[in-house]
Amino acid sequence: MRRSKKIYILLCILAITTIATYAVKQYEEHKEKIRNSEEVILQIPKDSVKSLSWEYKSEDKKESFAFHKDDKWVYDEDELFPVDEEKINDLLDLFEEFRASFEIEDVDDYGQYGLDDPICTINLTTDEKSYKILVGDYSIMDSQRYVSIGDGKVYLVKEDPMEHYEIVLSDLINHDKTPIFNNNVTKIQFKGTENYNVVYEKDSNKSYNVDDVYFAKIDGKELPLDTTRVNSYLSRISQLNLKDYVTYKATDEDLIKYGLDKPELTVTIDYTTKKDNEEKTNTFVLKISRDPEEKNNIENKDEDSKDEKITAYVRVGDSKIIYKISSDKYKNLMDASYNSLRHTEAFYGDFDDIKQIDISLEGVTYTITSEEKDDKKIYYYKDKEIDTTDLRTALRNLKAESFTDERPTQKKEIGLKLYLDNEKFPEIKIELYRYDGTNCLAVIDGEPTSLIKRSKVVDLIESIHAIVLNK
Repeated sequence: MRRSKKIYILLCILAITTIATYAVKQYEEHKEKIRNSEEVILQIPKDSVKSLSWEYKSEDKKESFAFHKDDKWVYDEDELFPVDEEKINDLLDLFEEFRASFEIEDVDDYGQYGLDDPICTINLTTDEKSYKILVGDYSIMDSQRYVSIGDGKVYLVKEDPMEHYEIVLSDLINHDKTPIFNNNVTKIQFKGTENYNVVYEKDSNKSYNVDDVYFAKIDGKELPLDTTRVNSYLSRISQLNLKDYVTYKATDEDLIKYGLDKPELTVTIDYTTKKDNEEKTNTFVLKISRDPEEKNNIENKDEDSKDEKITAYVRVGDSKIIYKISSDKYKNLMDASYNSLRHTEAFYGDFDDIKQIDISLEGVTYTITSEEKDDKKIYYYKDKEIDTTDLRTALRNLKAESFTDERPTQKKEIGLKLYLDNEKFPEIKIELYRYDGTNCLAVIDGEPTSLIKRSKVVDLIESIHAIVLNK
């Protein structure tokens, strides 16, 4: 009995071993059907494609898109949808030379590659043929994606289709572009909450700062603007990155709904571009407005309540697309007044252009003179060479905290008359008056201009004392 039991056990072991050997052999045979490949498995010229559709799983739902080509690409669900032709071409570029890394033949179980229930199905048709590409699991070990193209094989592909096709509808809109203005703006027009023009003029002699090229035309005058501040404003427009649309087929009703039938501010920018040595003049128009109902509500609230978030919209020219923008972007775009773009410094020129300074301080007048020596300007007080480092810094730091046309009513703290090496602007007169405990009032060439921090005026006075008292 014991012997027969042992024989039975040995027979079982033999059977198991035989089955295992067979399984290993089958596995080895299956392994041999997986081979390296540098094969191009699809070559579909993008110009030959007449329709493109795909469906993919996105979290708990499916996304699907379908396009066909007439003269241009058209979204099947809405012919008014502004299709981004370049984006569609980018999607088709993938299959112009679709290359595999590994090839698996005689596939019985597509499920082990995620291809029985693919994550994405892509359909393309040309005049001659239709293609169906199934996109399966991602192989972490190989860092590549399994796909099937309907030829009975499974491929691991070098370029993952999901990196291209896992997108949303807004990615396929031909969004309005905001130009990059590389010092090529010739004119800016503000209309609405601000109403004035800015012109570009190089080497105009309309300012004592040689870097000034933008001038605001206000009340028949051309007033210099701070080039850095103007360029900063233009950059805000260039960097809008318009994507968050609320409609891509705006009607007259939509324009009223979003406050763009009568924009709060319209900015029109003329600029030039050069191609093949030919210069072209372009015009870019941006319309900005706040939600009308929200605006009406906020206007009827107390001042203390006006700090809440803003719902705002923009439109490029007569585009059918209306975009929502953030509160900060709205505020930055609306900040387009002359005061927002002008120089903040009381003196915004080059200190080395100053050849003499008359200083009125505490009832005494002091004079600083200069001379050119070895292509360098040397400054003197009472024939003694002086170090002007602190004076330069203090003068440069006299910047407006705010602008005002209020006349001075209190004592003058200090007065400067700057004599310049400039025939058009031979002298600049700066007077600084007491205003309150925080600020002084600056009067430039007889006109009240701005409020400047009192601490900065004190720094200026101390720099003068250090020179005239020989400290």
